[in-house]
Amino acid sequence: MMTQNVKQAIRDQLNTNEWRGQPLPANFEELVSAYNQQFRLIRAAAKSETPCDWGLDLSEGPESLLPHLAVAKGLSRVARLRAMWDLQNKKPDEARDDLLATLALARNVSRDGVLISAIVQIAMENILISTVAENFYQFPPETLKQLEDGFESAPARGTVAQAVTTGERWFYTWFVQKVQDARKQHPRDEAAAMADIRAIFRKVLTSGDEKNPSDPTDKMLEAAGGTSEGLLTLLGELPPVYDRATAILALPRKEYEAQIGPFEAEIKASRNPFITELFPSLIKCRQRELVIQAKLAMLRAAVKYKLGGDTGFNSVIDPLGDGPFLRQRFVFAGVDRGFQLKSAYGGQIFPEVMIFVEKAGTPFVVDGKHAGEAAPKPDGK
Repeated sequence: MMTQNVKQAIRDQLNTNEWRGQPLPANFEELVSAYNQQFRLIRAAAKSETPCDWGLDLSEGPESLLPHLAVAKGLSRVARLRAMWDLQNKKPDEARDDLLATLALARNVSRDGVLISAIVQIAMENILISTVAENFYQFPPETLKQLEDGFESAPARGTVAQAVTTGERWFYTWFVQKVQDARKQHPRDEAAAMADIRAIFRKVLTSGDEKNPSDPTDKMLEAAGGTSEGLLTLLGELPPVYDRATAILALPRKEYEAQIGPFEAEIKASRNPFITELFPSLIKCRQRELVIQAKLAMLRAAVKYKLGGDTGFNSVIDPLGDGPFLRQRFVFAGVDRGFQLKSAYGGQIFPEVMIFVEKAGTPFVVDGKHAGEAAPKPDGK
């Protein structure tokens, strides 16, 4: 399934061009067909009833290798391109199968319970939802219904709360183990033990960039009084905070927002740098999770609207609001191009919207902070 099996020249050509808003060239089939083997396997895996197990060794904590994540996310981008080609060539069923198989892959990516895996799942879901939205007018009604059903019946989503319960605790255990290992290696030499600990922490906390200005290593060691025993004391304060975070992060939006403010204030006020450094990222991840929940519902609402008009649309409730999404027509460069759905959620400052394209034309961004703006040129990544 590795994308490295595809020639770099093909990957570069696919990733460094803007393909939307124009007829795809004849050689595009050759480019996306280079991934036929990967998508054959993805489709087969999506139908498998065997539980997904990536066989990861999380005992390495922050140093654990997760090579499948970049590959999986890259394949979601390819799924988008393959769908564009299939739709242009009147093969909506092929586009549907690739998108739903990749959705199953996205959901299974998060099975390891690691926070970054849950974030990659969200990124992949966002790519797939956006693919349907920007090609909405090219899907026949029956295929849209099949996509809606497929999204509903896909494997369960991995959550941020689950990641805190499993993966994040592995990292805590890893920090404790490294301190204990250093003490065992230098039983009568605290200075040597702390030198080892400093080197290990700095490598992990800066991702190998020792000149990183945000390196919190010295702050952590200072808060520990410069001793390994002090570090173990600070680390020992983490489990109760993980328990509280898990409970809060699993709450529905309203209850979550009622409790996250006081919890975040406590985190910021903590004198324990492990708490102030490690926990804010969990809150940002929960915001992303809430957004994708809204977008998944937006996709369902858009299909219901296409198939059943206002009655169908109003049957879908904004999971982050108190009623249906706000719907309005969307005009780009003076031309009515489709409709826009807006969620009640504003957790990322800008309104959460999704635009469903009903007419071909100049490509534009269909979601996120720049929704409704002309599509930027790809950066090649």
